[in-house]
Amino acid sequence: MSVNRLLRVGSVAVASLGVLALSACGSDPEPSGSSNPSSSDSSAAADCPQGTLNAEGSSAQKNAIDEVISKYNEKCADVTVNYNPTGSGAGIKQFNASQVDFAGSDSALKPEEMTAATKRCANNAAVDLPMVIGPVAIAYNVEGLDKLVLDGPTAAKIFQGTIKTWNDPAIAKLNSGATLPSAPISVFFRSDESGTTENFSKYLAASGAGAWTGEPAKKWTGTGAGKEKSAGVAEGVKSTKNSITYVEWSYAVDNKLGIAQIDNGSGTPIELSAESAGKALAAAKPAGTGSDLALKLDYATKEAGAYPIILVTYEIACTKGLPAEKTALVKSFLTYFASKDGQASLTDLNYAPLPEEIRTKVDAAIQSIS
Repeated sequence: MSVNRLLRVGSVAVASLGVLALSACGSDPEPSGSSNPSSSDSSAAADCPQGTLNAEGSSAQKNAIDEVISKYNEKCADVTVNYNPTGSGAGIKQFNASQVDFAGSDSALKPEEMTAATKRCANNAAVDLPMVIGPVAIAYNVEGLDKLVLDGPTAAKIFQGTIKTWNDPAIAKLNSGATLPSAPISVFFRSDESGTTENFSKYLAASGAGAWTGEPAKKWTGTGAGKEKSAGVAEGVKSTKNSITYVEWSYAVDNKLGIAQIDNGSGTPIELSAESAGKALAAAKPAGTGSDLALKLDYATKEAGAYPIILVTYEIACTKGLPAEKTALVKSFLTYFASKDGQASLTDLNYAPLPEEIRTKVDAAIQSIS
């Protein structure tokens, strides 16, 4: 499926996302068709520092941030940006230990993590800046199975290990007429601490009708074989017949894996697309205050056409407290990342760019970094 659909649904997503009353104030978006660059585009193009920027964290955003780094370096050739996709948990730990200049995480900082981040920022505030929207696919490799429908309880039982074979009656009921093998289901999970794991387990807990017994966390508590990072689980499924995993959308597409449609209880199975993920994002509520733009997602939404398994990758940064030269680098790169140009570069990589309603607030938060 082509993410160029993003261009056709963008206006719908932006309108629906207006309900997100994020408390940070931002500049008004430019009028449609304006030829003047936004402040973020102008800054990224004309105000380039020099030096090396180091970051670490979410592997779900690796493809996105690699592309943004490449585009940013076309404008700012004297900045080296190193991003190590070790997973959200590792990224937060390295940021709080002052080993990297910012971190990428597929979940917002928890209170104890925010406390540690504040100390790392020399007792100044740290912020969660939503930067990449990456739907989570339930990706599978079953020969001859071109369409797979799952609901929350059935998915929870598969990943909990209580449904063990592909022709289980619960799967067969959701997939009338499909040829389901009697083979065991091979489950792959993220062995590293992962925000993708946390978001997916939140979905299983919210939609699983009690079938998921673990607490949502970055560390996996279900069944299966562990693989490191998003690339690891995607490759595990690609190379293993009758297997299944949870992985960020772009990795499922890149590896040509089957992607399950989700029955969220609205009556019609929902195919993963930019439009269906955008409808679920519209149900999010603000969870941060001031420049902290954390969001609370509704994984149990029953809205028709809303794909419920989504994640938002945040860049975690200090509002103050870094050395001046590092502050300039962080601010310059994140400004470009949040710019219209930076976000537009994600559309062909199976990521959903930030809707303008959110993008302007992210940009305002970045401009307050000093």
